[in-house]
Order: sequence, then C-alpha cells, then structure tokens
Amino acid sequence: MGDVLPVFPLGTVLFPGLVLPLHIFEERYRTLVRELVADTADGPHEFGVVTLRRGAEVLNAIESGDDPAPEEVQITAGSLYEVGCTAELRQVTELPDGRFDIVTVGRRRFRVLRLGQGTPATAYLTAEVEWLDDAEDDAGDTAEILAARVLAAFRAYLDLLRPETEVLDQVPDDPTVLSHLVAATTQLTTEERQLLLAAPDTTTRLRTELKLLNREAGLLARVRAVPVPLSDLARPASPN
Repeated sequence: MGDVLPVFPLGTVLFPGLVLPLHIFEERYRTLVRELVADTADGPHEFGVVTLRRGAEVLNAIESGDDPAPEEVQITAGSLYEVGCTAELRQVTELPDGRFDIVTVGRRRFRVLRLGQGTPATAYLTAEVEWLDDAEDDAGDTAEILAARVLAAFRAYLDLLRPETEVLDQVPDDPTVLSHLVAATTQLTTEERQLLLAAPDTTTRLRTELKLLNREAGLLARVRAVPVPLSDLARPASPN
C-alpha cells in the first residue's frame, strides 16, 4: 500500500527543484494550506501537484476566481495524468479575506495509484501514491555525456529564442537537476512535459530532451530564415 498525499490538480507540470507560486482561494485548498502550516511533524510540508488531462473548462472557471458548483469541479482518475510532483511549502502569506499566496518548490516525483474518495464541496483531493526515484544508470558516464550535449543544445535553443539576452549564468552540475530545468523551461506541450516528468531515469529524460531541443531549434531557425507564415510551422501550443 502506498502513501496517502493531498493532491492539487493544476494545468501545469511541476518538476523537482522548480519554483511554483500559487494563489489559493478555493476553500478546500485553504484548508489544505492551514493544515500543512499547522503540522508540527518533522520534515517538509508538501502536497502533490498533478496535471489535469481533461476538463479545461473547469480549470478556466477555477483560475478565473469563480466558485463553480461542487459537481463542476469533480476530478476523476481519468482527468489526471498518472505522474506528478510534490510541492514543498516555502513561503505562506495569508490575505485579509482568508486567501493565501504561497511559494512552493518541486521536491519528488510520484505515481498516482488511486484517488481518495471525498466530498468535493468540503474536502481536498487525496491520492495513494508510489514514489518514483530516477533509476540507477547502468551505462556509467552516459548521463554526464548526454548532459553536456543537452546543455549545448539548450544554449543554442535559447540563443535562437532570445538572442539579445544572457542566458544560463549558473548551470547545474548534476545531470538530473539539469534535465528537470530543461524540461520546465523549454517551450513544450503539456504532453511532452509529462513524458519527461515520467521518464524512468535521467539518461532517458536527457535523450528525449536532446531530440526535442533539436526539433525546436530547427523550427526557430526556419522562422528566422524563411519568410513563411507562422501558421505553416504551427503545432499545438503548451498552456503552461
């Protein structure tokens, strides 16, 4: 049996080590924040972030600040991707009306085994989860070699995207940390980000990122070099 974790469905993909600020206004998630702040147990105060697969109309209602009826915000297992990442509370600001502005940092990946059954109007979502650690790389220095290639491709991609700015003043040495940074900051679709989040190991994630970066750099180079309508090069945009 896995651990039980409070879960916050969002329209974004969170990666370990990345900062995620949130504005909390729904009552059930205000309750979650209050419980996390009041928890005196040792260790990080965290909840799970899982990306919504469907139900964009509900997400839009939630993010607009509306208070849809409880049945409109019910989330089922089919509405969510299976792999998520915990968000550790780092800063909490309570507003006069009871809402919260919080700053979180992604901490560890997990797979949803099953969702908890609660009353949507009064209880936040929970899930039984299993923790996902990057599998050991049996190929020796493969991850280090790939990390160098991904970093070079990422620099080239960013130079095409923002040629007038300095980028990557501080580069993480750890291949896993680099893989999460690249996944979170490259302009990708939600499905592509989820693929990277769910990768079984760092080597697999870096290999996939190298292909995606080369593709994105090629698209950007074509946009700059060929006078064709952007619609000719269009692909599904990421909502993140």
